[in-house]
Amino acid sequence: MGKFHQKPVTHVGQVSVNVMDLDRSLAFYRETMGFKVLSRSDAQAVLTADGTRPLLTIERPPGVTPKENGTTGLYHFAVLLPSRADLSAFLRHVLQRGVRLGAADHYVSEALYLNDPDGNGIEVYRDRPDTEWTWSNGEVSMATEPLDGESLLRESGAPWTGMPADALIGHIHLHAAELKQTETFYVKGLGVDIVNRYGGALFMSYGGYHHHIGLNTWNGVGAPRPKKNSVGLNWYTLVFADEAARLETVANLRGIGAGVSQHGDVYVTADPSGNEIHLAVG
Repeated sequence: MGKFHQKPVTHVGQVSVNVMDLDRSLAFYRETMGFKVLSRSDAQAVLTADGTRPLLTIERPPGVTPKENGTTGLYHFAVLLPSRADLSAFLRHVLQRGVRLGAADHYVSEALYLNDPDGNGIEVYRDRPDTEWTWSNGEVSMATEPLDGESLLRESGAPWTGMPADALIGHIHLHAAELKQTETFYVKGLGVDIVNRYGGALFMSYGGYHHHIGLNTWNGVGAPRPKKNSVGLNWYTLVFADEAARLETVANLRGIGAGVSQHGDVYVTADPSGNEIHLAVG
């Protein structure tokens, strides 16, 4: 694999999740996560890191119901910070706020895990330089090892002043009902490369990244889809470099029998487990 470059590689652009209480969630995403509000209505808020680029939409749909366990849908969305110093400042910030955390060293990255007030999973991470990633036979070496939190805290004494402007959605990880048809959809339809397989999970990427999309069957093979109005994933966006790349992907999806519809300037599809994907150009 060659060296990874974020642009013009296809990547995850935005994520939309349902929440029970918009005001409560906004307080969390602003005060704990450090996002800024780009726009707000009675039922929806669009959040940003740099003040212009939307990264996360939180919605309270009519008749919203709590998060359902044992279904397909969101495992976590992952916010990629520009540097280890940024992750250090974030760790100190959330510890001071008493946030319940998980943590892991994945070889390619260092990651912190937390939930929003409704149980939507979030990862906040920093990448190690791609020159330090190890590839063998087209697969990148990843694992879940203990994070050296003390070392991370020593990286920077700077205070957390909010989400860095260069933060982005680095990847998304989803629950799937099965992996065979799912792999066909993503590889032949969306054109991703499988970069790692282990423990009932697939990790896939564009352009030699460690992963833009993870899929697992940890909620059980044959897991049902959640209700449309339950807490969890609404949709996520894949951003293509240009219109030609997007239209080629639309053709590939239709070629494998996947449904694709057009809504304004966005094409919409869904994987075999019902996870909705918006195809955009950026």
